[in-house]
Amino acid sequence: MTRVTKWALAAAVLAVALIVALLPRGGADTAAKPAGDLGSARSAAALQPCPAPASARPVKQLEGITADCLGDGANVDVGKALAGAPVLVNVWASWCEPCRTELPVLQEYAKQPGAVRVLGVQVQSPAKDGLDLLAKLGVHLPSVYDGNGQTGPVRTALKVPPRLPASYLVTATGEVRFIANPPTFGNTDQVRAAVEGAS
Repeated sequence: MTRVTKWALAAAVLAVALIVALLPRGGADTAAKPAGDLGSARSAAALQPCPAPASARPVKQLEGITADCLGDGANVDVGKALAGAPVLVNVWASWCEPCRTELPVLQEYAKQPGAVRVLGVQVQSPAKDGLDLLAKLGVHLPSVYDGNGQTGPVRTALKVPPRLPASYLVTATGEVRFIANPPTFGNTDQVRAAVEGAS
């Protein structure tokens, strides 16, 4: 390769690099939306609002624990949000097959007269995956997001076992009771019986 050819090749590489550097990086849409934008997934899931803090004494086991509302991203004080009335808390992940079976059952239970409030807690999976799953299943229960890692503050406070799903009844007086039987709800009668048994 002659000296002139080397210089020509170097000039061509420099020109290509300059062109690439000056090219725009995506349109206005790309610049306006952060990579982690969940707006469209949240709209599709159309979740019910997360519970607001109650005036009752916070649930002691969850006092000071916060999580993001899956439906709108707002910060939720879980101990205050679950205070004052019985709540069925269901811990699930988007990859969990039994959770996919159980979530629609919980949605159906929550619609029945006399049902206690139900709050979902998504763990160990990306928020978008959870929103997409809830949209696909037609489940609109209020849910909080406890993170994508192996442990999150809600999961740690509840001492959630490794196997999911896991359900708890938080009583009106603030006691947290793990529901061991059945391990997965197959119908609304099982949910109702478990809630009554844990009350």
